[in-house]
Amino acid sequence: MIQRMKMSLFLVFLMLVLLSSLSIAEELYEENDWNFVDKSMDVSSGIPDNASGRLLKIKKAGQLRVATEPYFPPQEFLDPSKSGQESIIGADIDLAKLIAERMQVDLVLVPMEFTEVLPSVADGECDLAISGLAYTPGRASQVELSKGYHYTTKSTGSGLLIRSEDAERITGIGDLSDKKICAQSGSLQESLLAENVHTYHEFLRLPSVSDVYTALINKTVDAVCVDFENAYAYIENNPGCELMVLPDVSFVLNEHFDGDRIAAKKGETMLIAFVNGVIDEILDEYPVWFDDYGKIAAELGL
Repeated sequence: MIQRMKMSLFLVFLMLVLLSSLSIAEELYEENDWNFVDKSMDVSSGIPDNASGRLLKIKKAGQLRVATEPYFPPQEFLDPSKSGQESIIGADIDLAKLIAERMQVDLVLVPMEFTEVLPSVADGECDLAISGLAYTPGRASQVELSKGYHYTTKSTGSGLLIRSEDAERITGIGDLSDKKICAQSGSLQESLLAENVHTYHEFLRLPSVSDVYTALINKTVDAVCVDFENAYAYIENNPGCELMVLPDVSFVLNEHFDGDRIAAKKGETMLIAFVNGVIDEILDEYPVWFDDYGKIAAELGL
């Protein structure tokens, strides 16, 4: 009888421990009200022994596959003096390298068009998407998003870029009714443009940000929606482009949605909690990386 009572007490104790562990796990690896994970895992010892889902798969495979579109300097871009994986550089790439280092696995960068970046994690081709991704409710409903890691340091949000010669012709959104407008396909700016500009002659979606700038310079379109920080950097790095940000027109996100994010397949909250643990490490350092790679991008004329 005493033996059975001891066994029963032990089982009760074990159940309480398991429930407690489950409670902690649920608290740590859940989305908040905006459908992104804002809590972090301790990453000092690598991938934990109790890892599950995609995080466990990464550990077993010994590699982290990261999708990125390498045409968005200074966060991800190509260095023509290098080849292969080494040619893809930028602040986001340094972050990807650190995540792989903390996981104690090899990093495999998978370059692709921006429109394919999120589908690649949604369908399981890649483990993470790190590509200057802004938060949108639509993205948060389709993939798992991390907390923010990069916040704009100049002007917040997005706006319209036009040719300087059109400054008198285009002074606001109301002047776009007979104009061609443009944004990168699948980007936050595409959504912002669609939400805020309802009257236009034609709306073009192009695969990369560089294509958007080129279309404006070549007069294929009359106005484009771009991230302010990226636009100012482009104008500074290309003084002969004769482009300008349209004054007094800005599209600003809710503060809860600010900051670039890392994405994983929906439901992989443990993986994102690990990512958040690395983000916590680099919040103060990331702006330094951003500035350093900004100088490199400027030297390359990007």
